[in-house]
Amino acid sequence: MTAEPTTSPVPMGADSDNPPPPPPFDPELTAALEVMAEQLGGGFRLETIGELRERAGIFRLSDDELSRDGAFEIEERAVPGPKGAPDISLLICRPTHVAGLVPALYHVHGGGMIIGDNRVGVTEPLEWAAELGLAVISVEYRLAPEHPHPAPVEDCYAGLVWTAEHAAELGIDAERIVVVGASAGGGLTAALALLARDRGGPALFGQMPLCPMLDDRNDTVSARQMAGRGIWDCGANETGWTALLGAARGGPDVSPYAAPARATDLSGLPPAFIDVGSAETFRDEAVTYATRLWQAGGRAELHVWPGGFHGFDLMAPQAALSQASRDARPVWLRRILAA
Repeated sequence: MTAEPTTSPVPMGADSDNPPPPPPFDPELTAALEVMAEQLGGGFRLETIGELRERAGIFRLSDDELSRDGAFEIEERAVPGPKGAPDISLLICRPTHVAGLVPALYHVHGGGMIIGDNRVGVTEPLEWAAELGLAVISVEYRLAPEHPHPAPVEDCYAGLVWTAEHAAELGIDAERIVVVGASAGGGLTAALALLARDRGGPALFGQMPLCPMLDDRNDTVSARQMAGRGIWDCGANETGWTALLGAARGGPDVSPYAAPARATDLSGLPPAFIDVGSAETFRDEAVTYATRLWQAGGRAELHVWPGGFHGFDLMAPQAALSQASRDARPVWLRRILAA
């Protein structure tokens, strides 16, 4: 698939029909990328969503796996969803050996808006939580295309509000909640920060949009460079955004709560940690978002990992680049939580 043209300007030095050659993948990551490409088969298309969801289900973690040998008490709880919508499920992971109220990571899973559940991608936040003495709350949200925007972000926001309102019951500090998510979850993380600001909702302590899916226009240089390459190229990106937005994708009326790159005002947002690979579709939109946070007077830490493809640290966790990227995240968390 190819992205439809939009009215967005072409960046200096780029030709929309002939983008420059892509950055090379990190050599240590190349073998993992080849294996993943074989496993994905036909890739991410609307007609293969059912099959993709079935494959993702085999990686669902049990309560015993999540507990990390008793370090966390695990509970799955149904809480009220948005007005008029079904309840949503929160996966609640409380540290068992930490006294008093603890900070919390509110986790939003990835999956291109079309696959995944609240046990996907939660392993790394639990690693940080075990190291730093935190709780983890992971939200289940309705998936597109069956449930297009605003269902996913409204589910996430409803779970966030419930978490903040029931913080004392959960043993967490309502004033130190950090939202975190990767890929589609990274986009939803940024959207939650915008929603919380604009609705006067929970005062978030920080946000961690990791390799975030921010811009439905799918027209950056990095999107065009990575066409047909990596795990999530511009064709897969078109699939995810079309599932979420339908015919509105790429048009003039897309909400910033669907695509945070559309936001015109990034002031008053919590401190951000943003990371992305240099060899992935989302590189330019992530870099632009961090730049705009700085331009609005905000705090942001940005990492662009050279040669990293989308999700490289999950698919090749032992690679040196993956280790470096994973080490940087709890360092940032420790620093802001100590402030």
